Amino acid sequence: MAKDDLAQLEGKVIDAGAGGLYKVKLDDQDIEISAKLCGKMRRFNIRVVVGDRVTVGVSPYDPSHGLIMYRHK
Repeated sequence: MAKDDLAQLEGKVIDAGAGGLYKVKLDDQDIEISAKLCGKMRRFNIRVVVGDRVTVGVSPYDPSHGLIMYRHK
């Protein structure tokens, strides 16, 4: 699935787990999803810490997992 097909949702990182997995709480819903960094964020060493506002790309087929696409300033 291409990145264009993912639904873009806003959220806040609430937990940083082992293996590069993060728990993100979405703004518009009270849902927590597990997300990992997308390839460009890993490539350019963009750090994500607990409390950061992020944009998550979520697949319509499995809405419990996602990719962190952007870290807001």
